[in-house]
Amino acid sequence: MGVVEAVERSSPVGRRAFLALLGLGAAGIAVGARVEGWLERTLGPVIARDPTGFLSLLPFGRFRIYTVTGGLPERSRADYRLRVDGLVERPMTLRFDELVAMPSMRVVHDFQCVTGWRVHDVAWKGVRLRDVLDRAGVRPHARAVRFVSFDGAYSESLTLAQARRDDVMVAYELEGEPLSSAHGGPARLYVAPMYGYKSLKWLSRIEVTDSVIPGFWEERGYDVDGWVGASNGRDDDPTVRSPGRKR
Repeated sequence: MGVVEAVERSSPVGRRAFLALLGLGAAGIAVGARVEGWLERTLGPVIARDPTGFLSLLPFGRFRIYTVTGGLPERSRADYRLRVDGLVERPMTLRFDELVAMPSMRVVHDFQCVTGWRVHDVAWKGVRLRDVLDRAGVRPHARAVRFVSFDGAYSESLTLAQARRDDVMVAYELEGEPLSSAHGGPARLYVAPMYGYKSLKWLSRIEVTDSVIPGFWEERGYDVDGWVGASNGRDDDPTVRSPGRKR
């Protein structure tokens, strides 16, 4: 059973309506936040019911939505918690309101998927990851940072130098709107100069470690250093770039 078949059998959205919405996403047409929210509420369950494999895909506004579990996990901002631990002086758990009370930053950057599609000039708002790390107090022998999703399956890692870049953040807004569940909300990792698989969704834990621990996709053959190639034209800090092969 494919995604379209799942719509026909179990969704209140008819097949024709679903195909029309699919066409909007495939054409890259930007939809308003209110319409996009309706799409998420209506079609999110369809993604969860698609049994074709651990990875699901649906065009969604300017983006395509991926999930390694076949579903979109939900957590309200009131219930959201971000744990910061490992090799830190002050392990802590941040509520969502504590996170957004920290000094914020904005980044406008292309979002590049390793499968080849790109969304141009995406506006993100959040907290610099290095500010979160400094608040916890990184110990001298730390060398890397591991990230865990509350979807129960996904993880990622960065070197400490990568994590401290100006364009790496814990994001909670996308295109001027609160980060939706489909886009990894309430808060996610965003690593501007790397492929999208490095920007872990549904962030629940930041663990400071003494070495890089390969994440979900690295264990399946993806590069640990997922730098976007030179064609991106926006990765302008070669001092911290690792060569890595492109995929």
